[in-house]
Amino acid sequence: MNLSTMLQQLGGGMLISLEIFVLTLVFSMPLGLVVAFARMSKIAPLRWIAKFYISIMRGTPLMLQLMMVYFGPYYLFGVRISTTYRMIAVMIGFAINYAAYFAEIYRGGIESIGVGQYEAAKLLGYNKTQTFFHIIFPQVMKRILPSVTNEVITLVKDTSLAFVLAVAEMFTIAKQIAAAQTSMVPYIAAFVIYYIFNFIVAMAMEKIEEKMNYYK
Repeated sequence: MNLSTMLQQLGGGMLISLEIFVLTLVFSMPLGLVVAFARMSKIAPLRWIAKFYISIMRGTPLMLQLMMVYFGPYYLFGVRISTTYRMIAVMIGFAINYAAYFAEIYRGGIESIGVGQYEAAKLLGYNKTQTFFHIIFPQVMKRILPSVTNEVITLVKDTSLAFVLAVAEMFTIAKQIAAAQTSMVPYIAAFVIYYIFNFIVAMAMEKIEEKMNYYK
């Protein structure tokens, strides 16, 4: 196999990795905000459920969670697992895992906002929803962006864990080519592609952070 063919195959795997990356962010970030609200709720049972959920997601390996999401329906309910469910299971596993991390990041950011902000908004006639989305949330996003950046960069690397469900993302394809050719070249190529992907993501997040730094 020549280099161009290998890179073409790795590129196809990278598209799968990119799909996992984008869809995980699309689903996990809003879900994380919902979990954060539940975690800070005055309703004790809701708060305990959210706290337990976060504890489970952060306290167990993502690889194990992916396997439970994929094999769980069969072993628990006898539901036949189709091959098309592999990618769905990957997305569910990644989304619920990262939502827990984002929930704690959101919670830390929200709780860092002073009470005076809420009181000022109330005096201006804002209701709770308007206060949060127009005054609190923009400040929260600015404060939590470095932590969010770390999670996003980690997600780029974690996409390789999809191999556990035989989803042919880039790392899986690199392993297959390396095994067939008994060569390290596919691993080196995958290493470079992952690094470039991570570098682009880090630069994009840095630009967003600079734009949100309105004190400059």
